[in-house]
Amino acid sequence: MMNFQTALLNVHQMAEADCLTVAAGTSAIELMENAGKAVAREIQKRCTLCPVIVLCGPGNNGGDGFVAARHLLEAGWAVRVALLGVCDHLKGEARHHAELWHGTIEPLTPAALGDAELVVDAIFGAGLSRALEGAAKETLAAVAQRGLPMVAVDVPSGVMGDTGEALGAISAVLTVTCFRKKPGHLLLPGRFLCGEVVVADIGTPTSVLEQIQPDTFENDPALWLSILPKPEDSGNKYTMGHALISGGYPMTGAAKMSARAAARSGAGLVTIAVPEIAFPIYAASLTSIMVHPLAAPEDFNKILDDKRLSAFLIGPGAGTGEQTRRRVLSILKTSRNTVIDADAITAFKDNPPSLDKAITGPCVITPHEGEFSRLFDFKGDKLTRVRAAAKRSGAIIVLKGTDTVIAAPDGRAIINSNAPPTLATAGSGDVLSGIVLGLLAQGMEPFLAAAAAVWLHGAAATEFGPKLMAEDLPNLLPGVFRCLHN
Repeated sequence: MMNFQTALLNVHQMAEADCLTVAAGTSAIELMENAGKAVAREIQKRCTLCPVIVLCGPGNNGGDGFVAARHLLEAGWAVRVALLGVCDHLKGEARHHAELWHGTIEPLTPAALGDAELVVDAIFGAGLSRALEGAAKETLAAVAQRGLPMVAVDVPSGVMGDTGEALGAISAVLTVTCFRKKPGHLLLPGRFLCGEVVVADIGTPTSVLEQIQPDTFENDPALWLSILPKPEDSGNKYTMGHALISGGYPMTGAAKMSARAAARSGAGLVTIAVPEIAFPIYAASLTSIMVHPLAAPEDFNKILDDKRLSAFLIGPGAGTGEQTRRRVLSILKTSRNTVIDADAITAFKDNPPSLDKAITGPCVITPHEGEFSRLFDFKGDKLTRVRAAAKRSGAIIVLKGTDTVIAAPDGRAIINSNAPPTLATAGSGDVLSGIVLGLLAQGMEPFLAAAAAVWLHGAAATEFGPKLMAEDLPNLLPGVFRCLHN
């Protein structure tokens, strides 16, 4: 079972969590009170007293806004409320809390911004399924034009909670959501529009997650640290796994970076199998990494007979021709841990089903968006597309990017959020595939190995800081492992 500490709830699941909480004895009115109070509290933590306008919508998000306005007013803030629609149309707990607001309620228009120096966006929550229009769109556009800082309740209005898609949303400096984040807080462009995200405890018991059984998570060591491989006192280089990489020529740098990453990730032995003509190039720059020359292309299959090899990587610098395709199929026939990256993905662009059919064992495929589109033609948001690709192929799919998504064939998915922009540099993907390889070689479960590798990759880049080159990353990994194990 996955650790629910970093679970992400879609809009439907969050509504279910609220219903279960109410059924357990906490009223919906109390939940809304706690949510709005949390918004006011987070504002007071970060801001000095200033005029505030709270923009309220016609639903529960607007109800949260009325609560936040009341608590800010009680704390001495100058607060005004603007409502989309009229109070008579409010229902349930939103109406209850609106009636507790004893100040004036203005129509929600750009003019309502007045002298405000801070805006609270409580117009629409994560469940909005259409683009902003009318007064809501015009008022938020005016907020952006004036450069006013905005605090969003749940998500910035116009951001889809399940997908991160933005339909007229503007940027918030702070977003306060309740109980658990939603995928839209992490998927682009929603992630960039939310600003700082605070998850408030509003009294929802964590036990509701046992009933909801979420299948989407934010990547965090809490998910996989307990199974992250560590050397044992009685172990040796063979018990730490033997990784094999198919090295390319004349592009030799990619496989070398992958090999160093695999070794720094803990693989006991790492071998690169290379064309004989490339042997001097590889051997001259590698010491602890073994280089195996291939006198003829068909010699590669003979290496695969070695049962001591525990994981394979093919793709970095491999070329996109028929030889790469045949080697992928040969590796997959072993039914051992396999990572398919870069050129080895593109090698199947003319016949993706042949790759799907060949995957019968543990396999991780690590495409960027361009490579993904060569194998899969699914439409929709990133999370949906990656899940569909994993189900069709039978492999763990790692769709790389600032919001990397890792999905398993059984529907589980993990969204990564620690990747700095400095990873947008040549070769960083080769390092990532090497980290995946190193963890697989040590016997780590493939789905969580892929997630751990993506997180480690981001943490190493963050540790280095600006002006990162991909070859810097492997040597940063030991420090990241040290922090995790401590």
